[in-house]
Amino acid sequence: MNAELSVADLRFAYTRGAEELFDGLTHRFTPGAVTALTGPSGRGKSTLLYVLGLMLTPSAGVVRLGDVEASALPDRRRARLRATSVGFVFQDAELDPSRPILDSVVEPGLYAGLPRRELEGRARILLERFGLGHRAEHRPGQVSGGQAQRVAVCRALVNTPAVVLADEPTGNLDPDNASLVLDALAEAAGEGRTVVVATHDPAVVARADEVVRL
Repeated sequence: MNAELSVADLRFAYTRGAEELFDGLTHRFTPGAVTALTGPSGRGKSTLLYVLGLMLTPSAGVVRLGDVEASALPDRRRARLRATSVGFVFQDAELDPSRPILDSVVEPGLYAGLPRRELEGRARILLERFGLGHRAEHRPGQVSGGQAQRVAVCRALVNTPAVVLADEPTGNLDPDNASLVLDALAEAAGEGRTVVVATHDPAVVARADEVVRL
């Protein structure tokens, strides 16, 4: 697992002539640490996550993942690298309400071309680790918001990614559930992954190992 993630001279604008974000940001995100992205609304915290996760292409500068200048790759190679090396945790968990939780956890692995049987084994181990093994066959509407976000962390980890990106993962949670989700992200970092969290929550920033202010 090569969890080296860095940006150099990074800039981004959604359209030509639109406000430019990031001001030529250069930064190396530390493997094994949780880095908080913080700053006022409109400064591009979520956008930066999508650029780091190869969903958006920078207007200038580069994103490197390991030894690869990932932002310069063709779409297909970028998508493959994203599927195998990057896990995402979104603010509202984004679990399919019509399917069991287990199906939501294995889904990224199916996109990456991994066998379902192998993925189900990994998914059950992750769910057990985060106190959700007994919920594997439940649907999202049958679990709490905090449990759903922990499921989202399991889904982000099922491909054993080098990088985990989380967009306001505690934004809709009470303090107790927020703490459980942050514990899960810290555990992911403790395994050597690079974890980057976009947040406006001072409690999340206080728990981060490093902070990047936009």
